[in-house]
Amino acid sequence: MLDIKALEKNEDNYLENYKKSLQMRGADPAVLDQALEINKQRKSSLTEAENLKAEQNKVGKEIALKNKNKEDSSDLLKQMGEISKKAKELNQKASDAEEELNQLLATIPNKLHKDTPEGNSEEDNQHVRSWGEPKTFDFEVKDHSDLGEALGVLDFERASKVTGARFTFLKGAASRMERALIQFMMDTHVDEHGYEEMIPPFIVNSKSLYGTSQLPKFKEDLFHLEGTDYFLIPTAEVPVTNYYAGEILSESDLPQKFCAYTPCFRSEAGSYGRDTKGLIRQHQFDKVELMVFAHPDNSYELHEQLTAHAEKILQKLELPYRVMALCAGDIGFGASKCYDIEVWLPEQKTYREISSCSNFEDFQARRAGIRFKSGSNKPQYVHTLNGSGLAVGRTLLAIFENYQQQDGSIKVPKALQSYMGGLQVIRPK
Repeated sequence: MLDIKALEKNEDNYLENYKKSLQMRGADPAVLDQALEINKQRKSSLTEAENLKAEQNKVGKEIALKNKNKEDSSDLLKQMGEISKKAKELNQKASDAEEELNQLLATIPNKLHKDTPEGNSEEDNQHVRSWGEPKTFDFEVKDHSDLGEALGVLDFERASKVTGARFTFLKGAASRMERALIQFMMDTHVDEHGYEEMIPPFIVNSKSLYGTSQLPKFKEDLFHLEGTDYFLIPTAEVPVTNYYAGEILSESDLPQKFCAYTPCFRSEAGSYGRDTKGLIRQHQFDKVELMVFAHPDNSYELHEQLTAHAEKILQKLELPYRVMALCAGDIGFGASKCYDIEVWLPEQKTYREISSCSNFEDFQARRAGIRFKSGSNKPQYVHTLNGSGLAVGRTLLAIFENYQQQDGSIKVPKALQSYMGGLQVIRPK
């Protein structure tokens, strides 16, 4: 959530820069003027109410004096009632304006970092770097879903019978590889990258989703548990970010780095039938998430570090990938700057997203109330960062496609073999 006080102060042309940021996103910058006007009305009502309170005190003293002198104070009592009624109306008006302001602010996306590229869609994202060379095959490559079904380790048809579309049964070696990937990712991030391991709740309340900005804007993408204030998590970002909600940390506590495994649940309301085949876009999928609570002074250094940590998983698995800086028209609602890591998929002959690594600056921290304090200085908001390290199902499908052999078998990456009991090749039954 943006800082309304910063808009009012407009230091270093903050208001104009924010308007430019909204224009780059394709949003209407006039919403900032609307927010300022509502806040102006709120403050005016509060000022009037405070003035009436002073008048109330004055009349109250006059009533007390008349009563002491046994004089008639009925006119003053009537006047006191009218003042009290007016003050109550003004306080209610200020309260209504504050609610309107908060609802409006909740719909305004984050201000973009100066390095975020201009552009309207994913076509305008900027290539940052690549790693590995896409493998060439001397046979016709297959889609991961065809490979998995032929091997008897992916069953989409029975999952559709049991639940519905975009669910999958993972069996045998695929199930074991899913577990192996989770363990491998967690071990790497904890033992080599210094994150603290965490398994958070998989169900959260609406306040937590508001804190990370999934609510109110992205409600349709969530699975709500009917009759409750509970939702299935769309990502571990939600519970882990809210771990410190409403708290004040010490400056010496920063940075705090967490690595969390969770299943994730998304309705994919905005996907409009894209990627209906296979594991690319499922309603339920596993993910390992990296989360950092950072000091504002070094959050962008940590953003680069977090992105490199996610990349390391693909390097260990020897999967070719590229890193893209998301442009203003493709970046997420709450992110100020974001890198997408895209893995190479041979059957599609293209790179597909496997991780998004974002710096939200203080956008989420303001919504969730997460601050830190340095000595006697006034508390300030932390910066929050997160990224997939990695999406497990997409990593599995990338392995299936990149490690496939002509006979339909799939090699197991060397980095995973010890996690799979020494298995080197997944063969048809």
